[in-house]
Amino acid sequence: MTPKKYSSEGIVLARRNYSEADRILIVFSKTYGKLSLLAKGVRRPKSRKRAHVEIFNRMNFSAVTGRGLDIITEAEIVDSFSDIKKNLKKVTVAYFFAEVTGRMTREGERHDEVYRDLKLYLESLRSDKSLKEIRIEYIRKILVSLGFWPDGTILPDPDRMLEEILERPQSSVRVGKRLLI
Repeated sequence: MTPKKYSSEGIVLARRNYSEADRILIVFSKTYGKLSLLAKGVRRPKSRKRAHVEIFNRMNFSAVTGRGLDIITEAEIVDSFSDIKKNLKKVTVAYFFAEVTGRMTREGERHDEVYRDLKLYLESLRSDKSLKEIRIEYIRKILVSLGFWPDGTILPDPDRMLEEILERPQSSVRVGKRLLI
């Protein structure tokens, strides 16, 4: 349960337009887990919050509890991962991380380890390490963190295991496999 006014650090996993000037954000926060937040007026050209609430941005935000969705009142970028956003292959893997994290976690459930890993793996995309290895490592890490796979054992086919747990294929996996192979 979130208080009436709250602040946290979070990573924007997804966004979708809502009404004429608003946007709904799915944010994975450090303190409150996955949240759906309404960013009012953010699609207006003169909005001060516009750049702060882009996908993959790590930000400090403040929000208030609303009738339906909580409303973001302030947002400040901590890390925009702009170097990742310039590389199509790295963006594909970042979308994969966001999609997997969003589907594997529930609204309002705090997962400190998952937040820490998401931040760490987004930062690791900056290196020249194999993107395919990073993607496979992230699947294993999130499955272990959420209790779907025992730590210390080999995961033979991470993509198949992920699809079995989610009971649906990951759309970003297909794109990622084509780009990364």
